[in-house]
Amino acid sequence: MFDRMKLQVLANHARSAAENMAHTLQRTAHSAFVKETEDFTVMLLNRRGETFGVPMELGATWYPGLTYGRAIDMIEDYRPGDVAFTNDPYSGFVATHAPDTHLWKPVFYDGEIIAWTGGHIHNTDMGGAVPASLSRALTEIHQEGIRFPPMKLVREGVFDEQILRIMTTNVRKPDLNIGDIKALVGALNTGERKILAMVEKFGKTAFLDGVDALLDHAEAQARDILRAMPDGEWVFADYADEDSVEANPCRLKLTLRIKGDEAILDFTGSDPQLASSLNVPSGGDPRHTILLVGVYYVLYTLNPKILLNTGLTRPFTCIAPAGTVLNPTFPAAVGMRSLTCARLRSVIFGAFSQAVPERLPAAPAGNNCIVNVMTTDERTGNRIIAAVNPVVGGGGGMPHRDGTNGSGADAAYLKNTPIEITEMETPVEFVRYGLATDSGGAGRWRGGLATHMAFRVFSPDTRITARNRDRGFFRPWGVLGGRAAGLSDMVVNPGTPEERRLGNIDTAVLQPGDMLDIRSAGGGGRGDPFAREAWRVAQDVARGYVSVEAAEREYGVVVRDGVLDAAATDALRDALRAARPASTGHFHFGPEREGYERQWTPDAYDFLTRTLDGLPIHWRFFAKTEIFGRMAGRAGADGVEAALEEVYARFPEMPRSKAMIREAAK
Repeated sequence: MFDRMKLQVLANHARSAAENMAHTLQRTAHSAFVKETEDFTVMLLNRRGETFGVPMELGATWYPGLTYGRAIDMIEDYRPGDVAFTNDPYSGFVATHAPDTHLWKPVFYDGEIIAWTGGHIHNTDMGGAVPASLSRALTEIHQEGIRFPPMKLVREGVFDEQILRIMTTNVRKPDLNIGDIKALVGALNTGERKILAMVEKFGKTAFLDGVDALLDHAEAQARDILRAMPDGEWVFADYADEDSVEANPCRLKLTLRIKGDEAILDFTGSDPQLASSLNVPSGGDPRHTILLVGVYYVLYTLNPKILLNTGLTRPFTCIAPAGTVLNPTFPAAVGMRSLTCARLRSVIFGAFSQAVPERLPAAPAGNNCIVNVMTTDERTGNRIIAAVNPVVGGGGGMPHRDGTNGSGADAAYLKNTPIEITEMETPVEFVRYGLATDSGGAGRWRGGLATHMAFRVFSPDTRITARNRDRGFFRPWGVLGGRAAGLSDMVVNPGTPEERRLGNIDTAVLQPGDMLDIRSAGGGGRGDPFAREAWRVAQDVARGYVSVEAAEREYGVVVRDGVLDAAATDALRDALRAARPASTGHFHFGPEREGYERQWTPDAYDFLTRTLDGLPIHWRFFAKTEIFGRMAGRAGADGVEAALEEVYARFPEMPRSKAMIREAAK
């Protein structure tokens, strides 16, 4: 048996092994998106394929609860030296979009598999309809690039050259793909050596028992956190700006139920499966890691010493009905699932914020935009496709400090690539890369500032993909009197006669001399802005975080010629307090959502989703779009019902909703 001290020693060994894997991958990867931005994972897996060790310093932070079990079981007869892989979101539900290539390797000891090493790299491109393979405009998985179901990539230490040849034939930058995949194989080999060293140190039986104990301990820690929360039910919803290109909002809804040391996350009421690539392929797994990423952040916020492994998922059960945006059916496109996942995390944060309001922050920006460029390098004549930099917004205001600027909260793992490296590898010229003034939500603790990036291109028909563009309409929310944050934006040639606003469009073609200007959203504010110390506001003004005008408007603080005017501040705050009653609600969403929900009330949207859930899956998105198109001048559930009847009159082929039939029978 492992006592607490020995268990911590084993946990330290596991983390160290995972860190070594991450360093191996980062230092040998080929693409900037892996070696600089660090969109990769590595992990140690038990015999069942459950994660028991992850790095803390390098890589993405989405997958401490990932299990490879279903994918592992799709291959027979593993031998020493084998490495399997997949990037198919519908085969085993390990990969969640085609660019994420997952590999796993069995670790043998005394002739049997005692563990696995695993991980993924985000390939710059997997072929398909657009450069970098991802766009919300795509409507089925076949457009998103070549897919490989679980199969052996390496057989007893030898790469399958036929598989590599198929990949290189179908992708736009084969050298980057193959280089990154081989770097990940090297990382898996590093993990294998480290696991065998642990077995030699602790003994085979003790190691296996200890790995199980690590998962049990993480489960116990998660249950302790839940027991410290009140029992109850909390409902929260949030929106992505568009469910497809320049179309209607997409709602995610969560009913969080906590009882004792268990929690149910019921996503019933979320939008139907979409005819765009915003779907999240969870496969109906009630503990799929992609549904629980927001939970990991909540747990780690409440206990920074918690072990990160699959044991954390055990106290939670997710309900995501089939045929909805969080559990689509094949062949729904899923490439832009990361945009929906950002909103999914916001929904989870909002629900838990109501359960333990004194301990959790306001909303983070929630739009981690990844910018890719495909162009010709005029210096060499070579065709280039590369990730430029993530444009990630600020974290929400915390209970004890301001939100992190530029790259905060749930997107902080996305590192920026130094400008010098980007300009050396990609023929673009950066005009701006910094923080956006007045973008953080006002509050006692200010929301983190947005990232603002602009660059110029030099070659004809330069194609830009900027995936995960969102928060251009629905703001990151503030809490407990804090204000919602600033919106995102994307503009070509700002301030010139050729200016054009792109909104949330994620692909664009630029010509020589064009400049692309992108700004993320900020983080929401927390607490009454008038309770923020005037000297902090004056300091924000001096740093360029808050303008003089916003300091007066949002905080009631007067700064003249760079100096705080205390008397004028006191007078202005008194006047503003009288004119602006203190907030009584938990959330501040901003005028856009408040106006939207006067038409689309929660009851109206619930009626809509109940109706859509009663239709065959292939009718649902069509019916939603048609109903939205007939809502002009209407509001509430009665308005939705009237619009629905018009849809039935126009399209008599559409089946009657089972939900509507049941309600009529009552």
